[in-house]
Amino acid sequence: MAKKEYAFYPGCSSQRGASASNYLKSVDSMCKTLDIKLTEIPDWNCCSASIGYAEGGELPRHVLNARNFALAEQNLPGQEIVATCAACWLGARETKERLDASSQLMADTNEALKEAGLHYKGEADIRHMVEVLIEDFGYDELKKPVVKSLEGIKFAGYVGCQTNRPFGIDGESFENPMYLDKLVETVGGEALASYDQKVTCCGGALAFSEPDKAQAQIKDIVESAYDHGAEMIVTPCPLCQANVEIYQGAINKKYGKKFNMPVMYYSQLMTVAYGGSAKDAGLDGQMIRATRLEEIAAKR
Repeated sequence: MAKKEYAFYPGCSSQRGASASNYLKSVDSMCKTLDIKLTEIPDWNCCSASIGYAEGGELPRHVLNARNFALAEQNLPGQEIVATCAACWLGARETKERLDASSQLMADTNEALKEAGLHYKGEADIRHMVEVLIEDFGYDELKKPVVKSLEGIKFAGYVGCQTNRPFGIDGESFENPMYLDKLVETVGGEALASYDQKVTCCGGALAFSEPDKAQAQIKDIVESAYDHGAEMIVTPCPLCQANVEIYQGAINKKYGKKFNMPVMYYSQLMTVAYGGSAKDAGLDGQMIRATRLEEIAAKR
């Protein structure tokens, strides 16, 4: 039996074959080392983040999340729901809080779920993978499996906005959260304490509607990482990872820069530090290769 078991909600971007499938690959590898069992919620659906942007209405948005909750309660009773995607986690956490606070919204939601033969009891909690690592295991336990220290590599811990407000990690500051820095340090890396863009929005919601504004924000995020001596940026958010990595080429053309900064997931660093291969860590899924991590992963 695994040390810890959770109902897993991968979300659209982190599922196998999707844009952040390398994130899921590294999470799977990391969890294997830590003896964490993630069981995917059967027949899960989109978290409805896009419906929120498209003004699809409050009730449909909450019903979609509640359907996932009800499926977890039905198929994986007693297990907390864990998400790796920041947007999924944020939207689902909001739904749970809204339903817990409003008996009318809960009743309306369950009336809609009745059409699918489901009922949400309000029992399932929703957590981000990083919450699980820090709150259920702790930094000392996360350090024990390290066999390949990342000592000497400097990282900019880019938290972004969705894993910071309004919920965040227990006991953390919203203005200067330290949990990502501590995770990096746990596996031997050097987190840049002076990095001043760690909670700046990556402009994900503006990427298509107002790309100039989004890319200006990304430029500041990457530029600050370079200015403070980072070799790579680390994030817990698939949307942040995609935006900050993908648009560096366009920013180089627009602003005359030469950005080529790898943007990694915390789980990729942990997988390498735990002795995993570059493939185990999903390093082959990066547009901008993290050469130093690949070198460490290749060491015997």
